[in-house]
Amino acid sequence: MNTIAVKTDYLITGSGAMGMAFADTLLEETDATITIVDRYHKPGGHWNVAYPFVTLHQPSAFYGVSSRELDTGHIDQVGWNKGLSHLASGAQVSSYFDQVMQERFLPSGRVQYFPMCNYLGEHQFESITSGQRYSVEVSRKEVNCTYLNTSVPATHTPSFSIAPGVNFMPLNHLPLIKKQPAQYVIVGGGKTGIDACLWLLEHHVDPAKITWIVSRDAWLLDRRNTQPTMEFFEYSLGAQAALMESIAQAESIENLFDRLESSGVLLRIDPNIRPSMFHGATISQMELEQLRRIQHIVRLGRVTHIGLDEVKLDRGTLAVDTNTLFVDCSASAITNLAMIPVFAGDRITPQTVRPYQPVFSAAFIAHIEATVDDEAQKNKLCGVVPLPNHDTDWLRMQAAMMINQMNWSGQPGLRDWLINNRLDGFSRLVSQVSPEDTEKRAILKRMRDSAMPAMFKLQQLISQLDTVA
Repeated sequence: MNTIAVKTDYLITGSGAMGMAFADTLLEETDATITIVDRYHKPGGHWNVAYPFVTLHQPSAFYGVSSRELDTGHIDQVGWNKGLSHLASGAQVSSYFDQVMQERFLPSGRVQYFPMCNYLGEHQFESITSGQRYSVEVSRKEVNCTYLNTSVPATHTPSFSIAPGVNFMPLNHLPLIKKQPAQYVIVGGGKTGIDACLWLLEHHVDPAKITWIVSRDAWLLDRRNTQPTMEFFEYSLGAQAALMESIAQAESIENLFDRLESSGVLLRIDPNIRPSMFHGATISQMELEQLRRIQHIVRLGRVTHIGLDEVKLDRGTLAVDTNTLFVDCSASAITNLAMIPVFAGDRITPQTVRPYQPVFSAAFIAHIEATVDDEAQKNKLCGVVPLPNHDTDWLRMQAAMMINQMNWSGQPGLRDWLINNRLDGFSRLVSQVSPEDTEKRAILKRMRDSAMPAMFKLQQLISQLDTVA
């Protein structure tokens, strides 16, 4: 079988959310041709294998590609997200990305899309279904949108052993159960574990029948503070002001987290347990109330083995009924925490340049690629914001974000781009505050007044961390 030659300006590996957002901005702001290669049969990346009841964790207004709305503007009237912006379901997100590909990218005549293909490196890829090989002549750059690889329950291999006969399933299979078990054991304390617990409670499972294995408690974000409309300005921008003030006034790292919690920036499930993890998981106040109904939370470290009548963990064992259903939620969302420069010669590696917003980051990086020539300047504007794991990683994440924001504010044209890009949201919100609105102006003044003291204090606290390390 002969190798087929393909010519393109940009070769993008990965048609997940970041790959789609990057390609969309490039298509809008340049005349470049684009080739996209992906191993899934449709665009959307891990959304192709997401569990059936998954939703976005933050408002749909912040997700997708810049050129097309995913959000309908709907405010949920029922459920535990009641009163907040609608959260798109996994099915809606998958359909959205397919529509973007079929209705925008391919009809442009500038995008070639090769699904069901494995990228082999060196501008070579191969069809999974036919074995056909392709060689790509790239005139500009290769864009690796698979670097921040996402681990999902459906394809995750547990790090612990499982005895034969144990009733064990990935989260994807939970809606398929046919018979009520004696007990549900949720393995994993992250956002998928939260989703599993909420799904069971929503389906009227007695909280006493739920055991939740949590190796580390996490600091959480209040979804109310992420709402991109004027009605929530007091919460969204107010939380940003409270965040700056908390940092500026913090007497220690522990005191910082106390202040972030007391001001409503951060939440925790058990007020008596000090969290040691932060992954940026977002929940509503009503969801938090439901999670607090679960009393049997096991905090003995990570699972090492699941047997028919007991679970072995780092710091002890848990006795279980032989008719127990174990639900695997132990997959880590992001498997690659190493940071590298976004721009390096003929290669672009999109990473987060703003916390919690990978799709905005990809679109922003594409905009910088389209409008800035100097590579050093590109990397300065696209400083990588580290993905958090431990609680104290919050400090480094916040410091990197503030440096980026400061660098962006000094660039002509960037402010307008941010205001007009729907994946940003809050820049437009701030720009719409009228001079006569004294309450909102007061919130913005609190942010400005605390910004520099907060940055100075962050550097002090990070220095303390480095000294201890």
